[in-house]
Amino acid sequence: MFDICSYLEGRAKLIQAALETQMPPESTRPAVLHKAMRYSIFAGGKRLRPILCLAAAEAVGGDPAPAIIPAIALEALHTYTLIHDDLPAMDNDSLRRGKPTCHMVFGEATAILAGDALLTLAFEWLAQTQAPPPYPPNQLARELAGAAGSQGVIGGQVEDLSAEGQPVSDERVLYIHRHKTAALLRASVRMGGIMLGASPSELETLSRYGENVGLAFQIIDDILNETSSAKVLGKAANTDRQREKMTYVAVHGLEVARNRADQLTQEAVRKAQSMPGSTEPLIAIAQSMRRRTH
Repeated sequence: MFDICSYLEGRAKLIQAALETQMPPESTRPAVLHKAMRYSIFAGGKRLRPILCLAAAEAVGGDPAPAIIPAIALEALHTYTLIHDDLPAMDNDSLRRGKPTCHMVFGEATAILAGDALLTLAFEWLAQTQAPPPYPPNQLARELAGAAGSQGVIGGQVEDLSAEGQPVSDERVLYIHRHKTAALLRASVRMGGIMLGASPSELETLSRYGENVGLAFQIIDDILNETSSAKVLGKAANTDRQREKMTYVAVHGLEVARNRADQLTQEAVRKAQSMPGSTEPLIAIAQSMRRRTH
């Protein structure tokens, strides 16, 4: 039987080592900026996006080592989004992964700049990494930029903020989930596939997997915010209802939300099963995400 816990632990160690090697040391001037960047990126995250990148490379059928730099670029960009999400102008959160958020430790100005620097660093790493044929050399940067910009994460965040207190809408919550969350998870598996030269049909399968996993992930986040505690989550709980956020639970209720997360997970598993390489990691990750408690 595939041991998902050992797999996640091993892959997380690979990502950690690569980040340690590539991130500027705390002593590099300006030290306060690099301390803030490292504080957030080494705050104990699941490393889900970089691990998905590596797992997708395996599913195409090869050594995932070429996908390491794209994987850590995903983590740098994801960390920037978390730093900015937590700011008082956005979600105004004081706790992330059981620790004070970046702006609570370093101040708002430094937190904003640390997020900006991580975003820039992600693309610096990708600029040094060429995609193999048949893809153009700059395909990795195009993938991440498309997932992160106004038609991706940033667009989803804007819709998320503007939807607070508005009448519930299935179309709007789906837009928010697809852009704010699913876009980056979809890019994660696409980038891993691209680095191993995935065929167009394989890349499309990975895209569908990433979309389904991303939507399920956000629905589960909505459920946990409604039903869990700050101690378990490592961040504030029950905040979506207080802020009148547009969540899947707010639109459809808990039972429908749980059923939909199950359906999306099952569809992601079916997509992963059709890949030619080692599919156990992608399958097990989708299933473990559905069972997560934080």
